Amino acid sequence: MTIRQLNRACAAVVAVAAGLALAACGSNDNTGGDTISGPVVIDGSSTVEPLSSAAAELFMAEYPDTNVTVGTSGTGGGFEKFCAGETDVSDASRPIEGDEIAVCEQHGIAYSQLTVANDALSVVVNPENDWADCLTVAQLKTIWAPGSTVNNWNQVDPSFPDEPLQLFGAGTDSGTFDYFTQAVNGEEGASRTDYNATEDDNITVAGVSTTKGGLGYFGYSYLEANPDKVKAVAIDGGNGCVSPSAESARDGSYTPLSRELFIYVSDAALQKPQAVTFADFYIRSNAEIVQAAGFIPLTDDQIKVALNQLDELNKKVDN
Repeated sequence: MTIRQLNRACAAVVAVAAGLALAACGSNDNTGGDTISGPVVIDGSSTVEPLSSAAAELFMAEYPDTNVTVGTSGTGGGFEKFCAGETDVSDASRPIEGDEIAVCEQHGIAYSQLTVANDALSVVVNPENDWADCLTVAQLKTIWAPGSTVNNWNQVDPSFPDEPLQLFGAGTDSGTFDYFTQAVNGEEGASRTDYNATEDDNITVAGVSTTKGGLGYFGYSYLEANPDKVKAVAIDGGNGCVSPSAESARDGSYTPLSRELFIYVSDAALQKPQAVTFADFYIRSNAEIVQAAGFIPLTDDQIKVALNQLDELNKKVDN
């Protein structure tokens, strides 16, 4: 893929975005072009991982002397490494929290937050499930609330069959766990504990796909990547049943499970030409990256904000 192709893709999106014009989509001309080399270390959210991996692949195609690695410790685990100075970039499916900010401050880690995509956190069932096409938030709470003993689908709704309910979901280091528990149970971290928890969403896919009564949740990209293995459940957040999709996440109708996704870039990383070039590339080539990874693109307003965020980041480099 060439810079010209990236420019065309990015320019097309930005043209839609309230008439914004990007003079340069793709690499930052001030970074020295093909002379950029060295490692960029990323860790964090398993939800954001496919997006950052797509960004890494496209970036390394343009800068073959660089080496971008992407780990999946979960949002919380990623922030632990990031605030210890072990990584350049932290993938996050939720904003950084107060205790994590304090740890970063203790270690002298300053950073910039960049919004890179949208997500429709998806509740999924086995394809053989022909009864639960839509669930209310109240029903999800009945299933996932702390101390819940619901273990059969007919306990969720009497019209559902006598089918054992087996649960799969995000581990406690995951930003998806934090977001889901807040949105469904009303308190971050509040959840029953007797479920199959993992930081690897592919394990949740495998569990639900092989269990007729299985139910799980993860980011939208994993739903898109596994259409024959799992089936999305529409969610009724109070205004009727809405299925997870790019459109419902962007227009706000998919409530309460739509969210923004982020990367965090440390100020120390901005002193590395390869890292600042990668961050610049991630935003300016965002349309191509999002499409390659099957994520939900930024809205027009989010593009404006992202460009402003990038300007602030570049000011740090200049200083």
